[in-house]
Amino acid sequence: MTTVDSAATSTPTAVPAAGRADRPVRREWGVVNLLSHGFLLFWGAVTVLPLLWMVISSFKSNAEILADPWGLPGALRFDNWARAWGGAHIGRYFLNSLVVVTGSVTLTMLTGATAAYVFARYEFRGRQVLYYLFVGGLMFPVFLALVPLFFVVRNAGLFNTWTGLILVYAAYSLPFTVFFLTAFFRTLPTSVAEAALVDGCGHFRLFFRVMLPMARPGMISLAIFNFLNHWNQFLLPQVLMQGDESKWVLAQGLAALSVNQGYAGDYAQLFAGLTIAVVPVLLVYVVFQRQVQSGLTAGQLK
Repeated sequence: MTTVDSAATSTPTAVPAAGRADRPVRREWGVVNLLSHGFLLFWGAVTVLPLLWMVISSFKSNAEILADPWGLPGALRFDNWARAWGGAHIGRYFLNSLVVVTGSVTLTMLTGATAAYVFARYEFRGRQVLYYLFVGGLMFPVFLALVPLFFVVRNAGLFNTWTGLILVYAAYSLPFTVFFLTAFFRTLPTSVAEAALVDGCGHFRLFFRVMLPMARPGMISLAIFNFLNHWNQFLLPQVLMQGDESKWVLAQGLAALSVNQGYAGDYAQLFAGLTIAVVPVLLVYVVFQRQVQSGLTAGQLK
């Protein structure tokens, strides 16, 4: 009887002790969550507010921008966009960038996916050496290669051409593409590939008809990242596309517009040109937001 009473009296005292031990941990995690959410809100405001101010300013007149920079426009002046698109040749630069980026992203994804699949699925002599040569390209910034790259492109007869710019874009993005997709292809189930080979599927058909569709989430995510990188690229076209303004890409055209309108005082046209350049990036992100998230987490979930 005495033993039972002692056990009964000791049981209620252990539960509150555990509860008191959990309270500081919960309070600490609550503070961490509050700080993290506060930082995310601050970062979101720092990112979104300048873009919103730029879009609003693109519909204002120059007098409204100078008199009340933070106010709303009295009327939506779409003529600013028309003057930027045609008068400042932003439309031509926009189409040039679209052609170059489409070609470079297509070439990067095709060659990068092929190389990554071979590194991930096949064993051969020197595989690790070749893979680390690709990955080693991530350590070298593009600034170090500008001078030799200029002479290589010029000696190849590709200077001031879209073909040369597409090849350079693809080569510049290939290391990260191979690095990312190699890890992604390794997460795909081997049993599916073995079943396709048993059914008589060749290696090329296995890659294009079976493995590549399975790697669609990672391909979409990486294609979007490459698109954003190529679309915003300024240094490479500035070095490799000189002289002929009709072949300039959008980054070069915006830089020239910023310099010219800084002296002319046509800030409305400048803001309209910047908004035109930002709109495709925002549309790509909004449309493919879920695909980007699923592609980044697919490798960890599998």
